[in-house]
Amino acid sequence: MSLTINHNLMAMNAARSLNVTYGRLSTSVQRLSSGLRINSSSDDAAGLAVREMMRTDIRVLNQGVRNANDAVSMIQTADGALSVIDEKLTRMKELAEQASTGTYTTAQRLIMDSEFQAMASEINRIANATDFNGVKLLDGSLSGAGLDGSSGNQMKIHFGTGNASAEDYYYVRITGATASALGLGSAGTSAAAAEANYVSSHNLNFVAQYPISAYVTAIPGGVYAQFDPSATMNVYAENADPNNLHLLGTDLNGNLHAIRIHFDNPGWTYLGDELVWSPGTGSAVAIKTQPNAQQALEKLDSAIAAKDNIRANLGALANRLANTVSNLSIQAENLQAAESRVSDMDVATEMTEFTRNQILAQAAVSMLAQANSLPQLALQLISG
Repeated sequence: MSLTINHNLMAMNAARSLNVTYGRLSTSVQRLSSGLRINSSSDDAAGLAVREMMRTDIRVLNQGVRNANDAVSMIQTADGALSVIDEKLTRMKELAEQASTGTYTTAQRLIMDSEFQAMASEINRIANATDFNGVKLLDGSLSGAGLDGSSGNQMKIHFGTGNASAEDYYYVRITGATASALGLGSAGTSAAAAEANYVSSHNLNFVAQYPISAYVTAIPGGVYAQFDPSATMNVYAENADPNNLHLLGTDLNGNLHAIRIHFDNPGWTYLGDELVWSPGTGSAVAIKTQPNAQQALEKLDSAIAAKDNIRANLGALANRLANTVSNLSIQAENLQAAESRVSDMDVATEMTEFTRNQILAQAAVSMLAQANSLPQLALQLISG
């Protein structure tokens, strides 16, 4: 290589080596400061794509864990309310057992029935008031067979990263636990026991909040008469007795009948000229008499069994959700480990590389300084 003044090739070579080494040193500093092997797509394009997909799945899995835990909390809320209902049912059966023996008078049984009905009303209150984040749990809002998520149907609990029915979600169904749903209350859309009565009527307004079905004994085969609650119907009071009204309506076959409505069934209320049906108020089961109390014992057995069935289903579902949480947590943990291997920096290896590049950079700087001084040798030859 000749000694020249215009081009210092040795300095250019040292500068190029310094630039390369300095770039590597810069990469090492970036990795050591961030802890990541991949800081931009230029570091590892394929690795970056894999890492981002893994990170998405990890975050979705963690949200799925939270979803499942929320569902567990919801089920625990329902189960806690059912435990209180259990206490009420136990007390009701205790009262029914007390009223079933013949050593009490009618007046005493009326006192027992007063507490009995209060317990039934409290069951209704608890069932209608129990909610989780605004979702009613025990009033039958989640007891339907539909799977579209609308009111009255089952609730979808989603926890997977996709939308496959076999893998990513399942449904929660909670049967209603009101007194009526447990077989202790009035049916909600059925009138009191009625009988046919063909007499003329006086016009009074009939007001109903729900469709009415009144049993008509005079119709062959025991047909139920259906009445439209939106229409005004003819009602009259026999001997001006508001507790023994008669309703004039048409049965399923189009025949006109006057039907007596007995108000001894809880749920019916007579307000002046208005006859109002309020579902779920009171209980159709009573212990006012010894036979009624004995019958109540059987109905309470069925109610307790129905309540226990709801709690058993909730317990099984809670255990299933707990297993789901464990499985999702394991998936997220292992996916996080895989993402770490793709993305994270090995500190020991990178520190070794940093030290190597640092020494090379120092050497390049030193050689560049020496190379820059070499053209001065030409001045010595020129000056003689």
